[in-house]
Amino acid sequence: MTIAPKLLKGAIVAIDPNSQKLSVIVFQYNPHTLTRRIEPQTMGGESRLQPLRIKGAPVETIDVEIEIDASDQLEKGIITALAMGIYPQLSALELLVYPKSSQVIANEALLNQGTIEIIPPEAPLTIFVWGPSRVLPVQITSFSITEEVHDTSLNPLQARVSLGMKVLSYNDLPSKHRGHKIFLAHQVVKEVMATVGTVGDLGSAVGSNINIL
Repeated sequence: MTIAPKLLKGAIVAIDPNSQKLSVIVFQYNPHTLTRRIEPQTMGGESRLQPLRIKGAPVETIDVEIEIDASDQLEKGIITALAMGIYPQLSALELLVYPKSSQVIANEALLNQGTIEIIPPEAPLTIFVWGPSRVLPVQITSFSITEEVHDTSLNPLQARVSLGMKVLSYNDLPSKHRGHKIFLAHQVVKEVMATVGTVGDLGSAVGSNINIL
């Protein structure tokens, strides 16, 4: 008997800033590709005396394309899929970039009462989970939905969602913020990984006696 390996799925977790309640959106199918762009934050040409100084963590952006399909749920006769297709899943993703309607109504009431300055509502802390060693606080920067199949009531049944995210590092968040600690822990894990992926002897690694020290 062959036992298939357990498949870990990626997810996006939103933490409400007031209630601290978690909303977990698990990817139905893990994306085939994930594109990461890293922009180092060095002194560069700012100082010829210290050109190798690093100002902070690099600016990292992540792009993923997620597929959502109601076929399996429809085959199992799941009521929500039969009635609404994948609209609930799409709504959960979209609400990552919406203020809560209750906050909008409360701010409108304050404006009607003559309040001059309204503080914009705080978005939930969004965490991108891509395996146990990559748990990152992110900000959604772009969002594209391509609905491909609909039922007779025009509910979406299949869709591709393209997400663009900026990783929030300790450069972006106050030291007491939960996201600050999450990113710092991520960097510590990356440092441990780096020790596994490097060697300390240049000569044995490249097959030649090269002296750079």
